[in-house]
Formats: sequence, C-alpha cells, structure tokens
Amino acid sequence: MRKKRRIQWTGAIIFILMLGLLMRLAEIQLFFTESFSKLDINLIQESVKQRTEEVVISDGRGEFLDRNGQALLTKEQPAVILFPFLQYDLPRLQQTASILEMEEDELKKQLTETKKPLILKDDITKKKLKDINDMKYSGVYGVYMKEKDKKRLALHTLGFTSENPELLRKRYPDKKELSIRTEIGTFGLESTFDEFLLPEQDTKLLYHVDGRGNPLFGMDVKYTAEAHSFYPLQVQTTIDEDMQAEMEKVLKEQGVEKGGAVLLDIESSSVLAMASTPNVTSKNRHEARNYMLTAIAPGSVFKTAVLAAAIEKNLDQPQTMYDCRKNLYGEPEGKQAVLNLTDSFSESCNYTFATLAERLIQTDDQIIEKTAAKLGLLDRAGWEGDVYHKQHFKQFDREETGSVWGDKRDKHVKKAIAQTAIGQKNVKTTPLQIANMMATIARGGERKEVKIAEKVLYQNGTTMLSFQNKRPEGGSIDRYTAQKLQKFLRQVVTSDKGTGRRFQDLPYDVAGKSGTAQTGSQDKKGNPLYHKWFAGYFPVEKPKYALVVVHLDETSGRAKTNDAFYDIVKKVNEIEKKQT
Repeated sequence: MRKKRRIQWTGAIIFILMLGLLMRLAEIQLFFTESFSKLDINLIQESVKQRTEEVVISDGRGEFLDRNGQALLTKEQPAVILFPFLQYDLPRLQQTASILEMEEDELKKQLTETKKPLILKDDITKKKLKDINDMKYSGVYGVYMKEKDKKRLALHTLGFTSENPELLRKRYPDKKELSIRTEIGTFGLESTFDEFLLPEQDTKLLYHVDGRGNPLFGMDVKYTAEAHSFYPLQVQTTIDEDMQAEMEKVLKEQGVEKGGAVLLDIESSSVLAMASTPNVTSKNRHEARNYMLTAIAPGSVFKTAVLAAAIEKNLDQPQTMYDCRKNLYGEPEGKQAVLNLTDSFSESCNYTFATLAERLIQTDDQIIEKTAAKLGLLDRAGWEGDVYHKQHFKQFDREETGSVWGDKRDKHVKKAIAQTAIGQKNVKTTPLQIANMMATIARGGERKEVKIAEKVLYQNGTTMLSFQNKRPEGGSIDRYTAQKLQKFLRQVVTSDKGTGRRFQDLPYDVAGKSGTAQTGSQDKKGNPLYHKWFAGYFPVEKPKYALVVVHLDETSGRAKTNDAFYDIVKKVNEIEKKQT
C-alpha cells in the first residue's frame, strides 16, 4: 500500500514538473515570442541573430560635433571586409589578393583560420576601396567604418554609453522595437541627449550560417542601412576641438591629477573646452565624476562675491585700512602689512574679508548669499529649459548647485562668518559656476546660462532645434559694481605682490583671482591637503575668454594650478592665431 502511494506521489510530481516545463515551452515558443520576460525580449529576433554573422559598419547612434562641425567621438576608417566563403572562389580570391597587394596563400590562410568576416584596415587606400567594389562580388566589400576614436576628447563631458536593459526599458517603455542590446547614454551629454541620439537602424553586412559557420542560404550577403535622410541626429556642441585637445594635454603635462579646467566664450557664455581629471577608463566608469560640475570649496575666489556685496553697500572706501598682520580671526600673525581694500584683494588678505563680511551681515544678514546668487554661484549655471516635448531639459549631466550657509545660526558666529568670507566652512561652488561668474563680470554684470550644445541637426545638416541664449531668473549685479570688480581683478595680476603676478607676461592681459581652500584631510606623509584655484578672464580690454583651473587635494607646494592656467592661456593664443 505504501509502495503504491509512493509511486502515485512520484508520478504526480513528475506530471507537475512536466506540465510546468510544457507551459514554459509554450510561453517561449507560442505566447511570448516577441515580448519575453520583463525586458520584452523578442525571441524570434534573438534566435535569428544566433545564426547570423554580421559586420556593423555604423551602430546608427547619433553623433556629437564640435562647433566647426567635426565629429568628436568617432572617425571613419577605410576597411575591406572579406567573408569566409571567399576562400572557395579561387578566381575572386586571386583578384582580391592582387588588389590588396597581398600574397594569395596568406589571404587564404587568414580566411581559413576564421569563421567570422575578416576585416582589413591597414594600408587601405581610396583606390583599393574602389577596385574592390568594382568587383561587385557579394563576399568582398570596401567600406568606411564608423568607429569610436580611441583618443577621445572631453570624455567626462561628452560621457559614454553602455548596455543596460533594465534602464533602457524604464527610460523608453514605449520603444519596444529597441533591442535589449542597444547601448544608451549613462553619463555626460550621452545621457542628457540620449533620446535624440538613439539609433533608428544600424548599418551592417550580414549573412546566415549553420552550426559549423558555413553559409546557410548560399553566398548571399545582405547590406542593411538606414535610408532616412534625417536620421541619425547630430548634436552640434560649442566645444572647440583644438582648444579641448590642448587643455587636456596641458593638464596632463602639468600633473593635475585631480581637478580640471573649463574655458568659456564670454559673449555667448558657451563652453569651448572642459576637462576633468583623473580620466575615465573602462575599469573606473562606475566612479566617473566631472569635477567641473561638482560643488567644492572655492577658497579665496569667493572673496569676489564678498567684495561685490561691499561695493553695493558702499563699504569699499579706498581710505579704509585693514591690519593684515592679523589672521582670519584677528589674532597677530605678522605675515602681511596694513593694507587698503585694493591691496587686500590682490594679496588675498583674509582678515580684511572677515571684517567686511561681519560688517555686511550687520547691515543685511542675507547680503552675502544674495550677492552670490546675483553672480550665479548658487543655482546651476548650465542651460535649462523646455525642449521639443521634454520639460526642464538640462544640457549638463549631474550638475550640482552651490551653497553659502549650512546653518543660518552661523551668521551670528564670528568664526563661522570669517570662514565663510574666505570661501570655506559651508561655501561650495562648481568650477563652471565660477567661470560663469568671471564671464558675468567681464560682460559688465549681464548673467547668462552656460551652453555646451548649440543645436540638434538632422543627418542632412538642417536644424531640428536650436538652444537660444538664455538669461537666468533672478537679479544680477549692476554695471557699476561689475566695472569696479574688473579693476580689482586686474590688480591681482598687475600688482607686484598680487597672487596672479605670474601672468603678467602672457600674450593676453589677464584679470582674475586665486583661491586656496583647506580640505581638512592629509596625505600619507601627514601634509595638509588643499583645493587650489585660479579663475579669470582675458583679454582685459575686450574680454573674450573666461578660464578656471582647479587642482584638488594637493599639498600647497605641489599644486599646479597657476602653471596650468598660464599654459592654457598661451595655447588659446596660439590656436586663435591659427584660426584667424
């Protein structure tokens, strides 16, 4: 009796398992062949791909262009594609080897050793491509393959793509036609402009094979390509490829291991070059961070905002003297002398600005953050607005906002006020915000949002949409304040004791401000680490460029901020001469 029950239970379990297996097979082969699992996988398409050999000539994704219309991420590489079955057609094999100037045996050997299409790129000329295509043989093609440039520029800014099926379906729930293998933008402009750059169709050569890799339907190779003249789209950025390349080169040569630089066109407040270090690799992509969009302590660069507030409150009297022999907290230190406001700014006297900040708060306890906001140091600096059918579109990916006070009670604490006055405590700004502040001052007080994309173009070159220059909401400093700030910033460079005197012999007249912020951390040897800045604009008489360089987490003696700033300005001058 017990044996009979065990047999019955065993049979029932086997029946249930078989039923479950049959139901699973039915799901796969009958019911959900085009939308399997939560990722909506098209099983029919995927099964065909398993029996298909293909060579992707272009993945169909849109492209980023520099301001002159040159591709920034990819390059076209001449190549000859040979399908393995060419080895069986001896006359064609011999003709192909002759055109490619190869030994017939060597070419046949390479074809024999591979089951996949053979791609040859070395020494491929336009004439060889023409002669190959004149053969009109389905197993041999001469093409220009679109490949990612191995020496890519502006990697932190332009960003990168990756396969992420879950994010793909979440971001584009209505685009069921997209394969789960479609790469999408996950960082930088690749992410913010992803919807515009998604591929409509790739360009490729393909043929079907059996389990051994032999042609399944004869030697028929198909060419598939997007026939639409409007797609893929192209995003024309404001980046100058030459300036971007030189900026990255300077940062590397000067040893700026963590930090970066950003260069703006003052008239349009657009990014000409932006670089962040350390560089992004395949191993550290998950840690990628663009420091030019990261809010960090600006140090004495923030004194520019305190000075602007003092000018607007008429506290910039030239006869007022400050005892700069005292430190930030009014204690004797003896490093400097008794200075007026102009010299205090050019020599970056902490005591002067701690004193000014305290007086300002006594007149208006919101004056410092109000002025910082007028200079664009609190809100995001990048272009934002409604575009196409997207609301609140942001050009910059993961751009942070700035801050002045962490706790309003700090406004009543003398030491907290002093630390805030010199850009520490809870003061945080991004290098992009600082660059835009310098551009605002150079323009006479007019604020603008920073652009890095000028327009989106159809494939045929016509414009789909343009990003117009925008003024952000909120007030701005008046022209009188801006003009006085210009004089103070210029004095930083022209003064024999100014912190920017290094730049006196540059081909452009420079105005700007240095900054050093303590991080509270130390290196392995116990040396304190600092964020070192220099921010400015040039030429002074007719301002054209705003530049910020920052070197993060370095000891005071090792920071290469001024050296990098100096070299970048020289490179900009050289490039400008070549381009005019």
